[in-house]
Amino acid sequence: MLEVDDIHTYYGDSYVLQGVSLVVPAGRVVALLGRNGMGKTTLIRSIVGFVRPRRGRIAFANRDITRLPSHEIAQLGLGLVPQGRRIFPSLTVLENLTVAARGVAGSDGRRWTLERVFGLFPRLRERLGHRGSMLSGGEQQMLAIARALTTDPRLLLMDEPSEGLAPLLVRELAASIKRLRAEGLSLLLVEQNLPMALDAADMVYVLSKGRVVYRGTPEALAADQPVTQRYLGV
Repeated sequence: MLEVDDIHTYYGDSYVLQGVSLVVPAGRVVALLGRNGMGKTTLIRSIVGFVRPRRGRIAFANRDITRLPSHEIAQLGLGLVPQGRRIFPSLTVLENLTVAARGVAGSDGRRWTLERVFGLFPRLRERLGHRGSMLSGGEQQMLAIARALTTDPRLLLMDEPSEGLAPLLVRELAASIKRLRAEGLSLLLVEQNLPMALDAADMVYVLSKGRVVYRGTPEALAADQPVTQRYLGV
């Protein structure tokens, strides 16, 4: 579904991503782990077209998207749940959802309607008339995910979705990610919460100083104490 091949991304003269490669297979959850400042969000920004790599290639569903503008990448079926949620605080839950919704069902007929979204997050139905600023942190994260789903993505990028959430909500988030995978959605999950990521993912990558330093299964990473201590601080 997604192939990142040896990309090198800069911010001015700052060399952030130094030859990063990873693959997200169709219908799988891939977690990208690492400490703060290691390049995880820059990778997300490179994939969605907010910043362009100087070298390397990014392919989505076998199409080269490396030089495409962000809106064209989104129209191909790539959804984003940004770090910090970024919901519209002055809009109601319903307005947040409808502002992003696709007007036409996809050719495969698997459109994420509001009813399907409410089946995943029933709490949002109860909060339809509430403005974004009135929601709890957990409800705002549900809304950020639901808003991305209404764009009918084939691949969902989630940047630090557990940030600031209580442990119970983190467990609920992991359960939601598993349900999305069961629906056939592909996900790239950027996380610092190691237990949650290991619970939800099929494959994990660890990023350090702009390079992939580990690739393997969640079980293998959990058993590799030198890697988790050195690169994740656990």
